[in-house]
Amino acid sequence: MARMKFLCDADRCIECNACVTACKNEHEVPWGINRRRVVTINDGLPGERSVSMACMHCTDAPCAAVCPVDCFYTTDDAVVLHSKDTCIGCGYCFYACPFGAPQYPKVGNFGTRGKMDKCTYCAGGPEADMTEAEYIKYGSNRLAEGKLPLCAEMCSTKALLAGDGDIIAEIYKERVVTRGYGSGAWGWRTAYGDAITV
Repeated sequence: MARMKFLCDADRCIECNACVTACKNEHEVPWGINRRRVVTINDGLPGERSVSMACMHCTDAPCAAVCPVDCFYTTDDAVVLHSKDTCIGCGYCFYACPFGAPQYPKVGNFGTRGKMDKCTYCAGGPEADMTEAEYIKYGSNRLAEGKLPLCAEMCSTKALLAGDGDIIAEIYKERVVTRGYGSGAWGWRTAYGDAITV
């Protein structure tokens, strides 16, 4: 079975925010929640890079590890989802996630901020596929329709890739080789040290 993953190619991202807008429109996400956002590093300086961030659907998800009510679960496609019916809004997942994916829908005192919301990889939630209840709580279920997440489909430069992790890794490896970076790709040495070369 495929392991669905996201990858953002920082050399291609132009900070247009089409992925952010596509996500908000597809799922009718309320104001104040951004399931996806674009983060820019070294803004306005040489070496500026932009990266589209959302839930990375971790293999060993820290949000699931700290949840006291076990509302997080992983699908057969390795997509990390959560049940809003089970969620108590404690916020532990918010603090555990290194990507800032789980978010409160409202600003306010503790206990009034509501149930957590996060990127669903356009896979809906625990309700029956393609139902109104699923759409109201989690948004569109594009995976059930055989489609990939809209954020990746709307990326004009194809910086944001979504799909089978092995295929995505091959596409990125091909890009790195074509660019001639070898192990000089942005972030490569941080992730792999000098041990791996292309």
